Amino acid sequence: MNVKPGNFEQLERRMRVYERAHDHCVLPGMHMVARIDGRSFSQLTRETLGMTDPYDVRMRDCMVKTLLHLCTGTGFSVLFGYTQSDELNLLLRQDEQLFGRKLRKLVSVLAGEASGVFSLALGRLGAFDARISQLPSVEDVVSYFRWRAEDAHRNALNGHSYWLMRRQGLDDHAATKRLEGASVATRNELLFQAGINFNDLPAWERRGIAVQWRYEEQPGTNPVGGEQVVSKRRVAFVNYDLPMKSEFDELVRAIAAAQ
Repeated sequence: MNVKPGNFEQLERRMRVYERAHDHCVLPGMHMVARIDGRSFSQLTRETLGMTDPYDVRMRDCMVKTLLHLCTGTGFSVLFGYTQSDELNLLLRQDEQLFGRKLRKLVSVLAGEASGVFSLALGRLGAFDARISQLPSVEDVVSYFRWRAEDAHRNALNGHSYWLMRRQGLDDHAATKRLEGASVATRNELLFQAGINFNDLPAWERRGIAVQWRYEEQPGTNPVGGEQVVSKRRVAFVNYDLPMKSEFDELVRAIAAAQ
């Protein structure tokens, strides 16, 4: 259909059909978990920044700053945030209505916010993509975060094993080949023989980091009567010492079920 020049309303109606042709919304009643992943972070850390530590504190702090912003500064109702490796995970309220629950808006805004905050914190360009998992039950939410926590453990073991090989003189290809097919026990033994007890590494490396919420007492003055009062304020805090296994499951379950 041709649209005559100057007929803006008709032109807009026509073009909006194409723009909205693939609009999909998160289904009502579904639990929403967003995963925001770093793009080419291995290249960023190894080649651009020249990092030789699998868990550089500068990268950790940039990821935590980004996670805190996503949990507190975007307008999304985030119940729980979790980061490990190059990823950020957000459990949104089950009844989140921002952007009408449109997936294209949710993922584009989250990826854009994460990319902007992370890049400013690092002083280098860092880009993220995003996706939304629609989970039907609290137990599926628990399983999701258990999956990511187990991935954190695997990444920590693999990362420390790889960089041990590099410090011992192997190049990237040789180190990767040396560890190909190595079992968990073999990797643990490699580290142990080099004086590294995997279980003694910092908890945040092995289990990831969370942003959670708690209530803190805030002293103040009643503006009417002038007496001293104590109110409660909901604040976000960073947890660098997450529990493991069933205790971690219970933590997530309680958060997901309480909304």
